[in-house]
Amino acid sequence: MKNLIKIGLLSLVLILASCKDNKENASDDNKEMIADNELYFCSMHPEITGKMNDICSECGMKLTEKVSDRDETVSVKKMEIIKSKAAFSTDLILDKYINLKNKLAADDSKAAAAAGTELERAIEDARFEIIEAELQNQYTTITKAAIEETVAITANSEKIANQRKQFAALSQNMTYLIQMFDTDKILYQDYCPMYGEGKNGYWISEVKDIKNPYYGAEMLTCGGLIKEL
Repeated sequence: MKNLIKIGLLSLVLILASCKDNKENASDDNKEMIADNELYFCSMHPEITGKMNDICSECGMKLTEKVSDRDETVSVKKMEIIKSKAAFSTDLILDKYINLKNKLAADDSKAAAAAGTELERAIEDARFEIIEAELQNQYTTITKAAIEETVAITANSEKIANQRKQFAALSQNMTYLIQMFDTDKILYQDYCPMYGEGKNGYWISEVKDIKNPYYGAEMLTCGGLIKEL
């Protein structure tokens, strides 16, 4: 009887030890799997992602920055805008931006992606050669960033949270364009203190009524009118 008890206890110890080893091995396997599935991005082109040390298709640099470590707030270069006297119209660009804003407010990610493509095309087709030579660099800096943001919005179809992060940065660059050129459009700057911890919840609207592009139906009227542009 005693021998049977000893054998039973020994078997239990062996089972427990085996379970511990299996748990540790599974944990190691999971770590390896997570490492294999970890996404990295290019420090120069954060929209380009892939496995560690893959090559960025834009600049040829290796992907070395972890996506999981990235600050999801899309930063915008702060600029002191010099006003242009050129007869350059931003009307089509602003129309396409407003269309994009309305698609996000309607929670329509696919339509927002299509609107992003239209805005990108409007910026690329603009005849900016009539702008003063000394302001060409200022215009190019603004529109290059805006195009990168619209490309990211298009690429994130059905990922509306990502689209909205890009839209916040895009809205700042559209504000720069409005500051740079005169427009006959009546536009308003709106702000949602709930978005982005209050740091970047701005957008441009064609109407006084608040239709929040950052939350859509969840909090459509959250925010307020800051000023007329």
